[in-house]
Amino acid sequence: MSTLDRTTKDWQAADAAHFLHPFTDHQALAAKGSRIITRGEGVWLWDSEGQQIFDAMSGLWCVNVGYGRQELIDAATQQLQTLPFYNAFFQTATPPSIALAEKLAQLSPPQFQHVFFSGSGSEGNDTVVRLVRRYWDLQGQPGRHTIISRLNAYHGSTMAGASLGGMVDMHAQGGLPIPGIVHIDQPYFAALGQPGENRDDFGRRAASWLEYKILEVGADKVAAFIGEPVQGAGGVIIPPDSYWPEIQRICDKYGVLLVSDEVICGFGRTGQWFGCEHFGVRPDLITFAKGVSSGYIPLGGVLVGSRVARTLIDEGGEFNHGYTYSGHPVACAVALANLDVIEREGLVRRVHDDTGPYLAQQFAALQDHPLVGEAETCGLMGAIRLVRRQAEGDRRAEPFDPALSVGMVCRGHCFSHGLIMRAVGDRMIIAPPLILTRELIDEMMARIRRCLELTWVDVQQRGWV
Repeated sequence: MSTLDRTTKDWQAADAAHFLHPFTDHQALAAKGSRIITRGEGVWLWDSEGQQIFDAMSGLWCVNVGYGRQELIDAATQQLQTLPFYNAFFQTATPPSIALAEKLAQLSPPQFQHVFFSGSGSEGNDTVVRLVRRYWDLQGQPGRHTIISRLNAYHGSTMAGASLGGMVDMHAQGGLPIPGIVHIDQPYFAALGQPGENRDDFGRRAASWLEYKILEVGADKVAAFIGEPVQGAGGVIIPPDSYWPEIQRICDKYGVLLVSDEVICGFGRTGQWFGCEHFGVRPDLITFAKGVSSGYIPLGGVLVGSRVARTLIDEGGEFNHGYTYSGHPVACAVALANLDVIEREGLVRRVHDDTGPYLAQQFAALQDHPLVGEAETCGLMGAIRLVRRQAEGDRRAEPFDPALSVGMVCRGHCFSHGLIMRAVGDRMIIAPPLILTRELIDEMMARIRRCLELTWVDVQQRGWV
């Protein structure tokens, strides 16, 4: 059957019969039928039923320059015609992979002059584990093996990536985490702040959990700490301003490598090229993916700081690690075109000076809604926490029973009314394309308010408030 002749039901039947989706209950999906997305332009998507949808999640945190960019399509086409593939083994390289490594060294903080390419952020974080442990072996300290991460963090779904992450549902399947990875709690003020504690005091206290864990494990056994500048898949958990400087101080004190997972925060999302710059952090390694190619072609990697790179190059001999698609020429060509669009259109500066502050202002206005406990942003990412009762005086906001899945109720209204927001527990999150304008923010906010209103009516009718 031609793809042009298939109906939505045809696609859904074939999908249920053959396609295993990521993070999906397949029986439930087959009973409901998947949403079939057929095309995109700018910030808009269309499904097989012709519904126009505002994509407030940039695909999956990645379509930073929007859909349908001819510059990226042309770059892929030209490279496919010239050299569709060659590997980076056998002491070879291709011009796009060299040029992209050079470009990333120019855009990143000054300590980063070397890049190791992968096909995804998950592979990038597996590479981080290999790099970190190899570094300490070469330093004559093979006992420094343990990597510290955070609960509710997301670092991918490969064995090492899922172990680095702190998602309990992932750890419950497959005997994770693997040995040598431990976790501390996340800097989530709304959930973990103490009565009377301000955000900055909480930030310092949350950072102190790293020092306690280093001392518990033994400083001579701790290799690295890894964290997302803003925890993305965990619900857009924005740390207090005091948090990351204290994390930096603790890592410096104990000589622990600091890894910034920028798979979501990199390439302008926070209003800086990298999230570590937004928070004033000096990492030794940066994981990247998603926004480097705006998701048009899979690509990821690790920016390797001078501390690790010089040891690896000068003392390491052969590094027994790599991927068939490391530095894939088509992916690198598309990434170069993507970065050119971001620079030429001034998207990072636009987020920093214009659309980021405007989104923050519009989100703050949501605080008057009875369902909203907090509405906060960082650059062009934001979260709305849905609550059963708002905070009054010294009384904290009262959450919904998690079993009610109020976030999924809200998400259902969003999908039904032309808006993609993601539900993470009771947090509704967004990460729209960086090409957003004030007019598009107004359109997005109108849709968000409508869906909040529909959710409010729904929870009242169900007797949940």
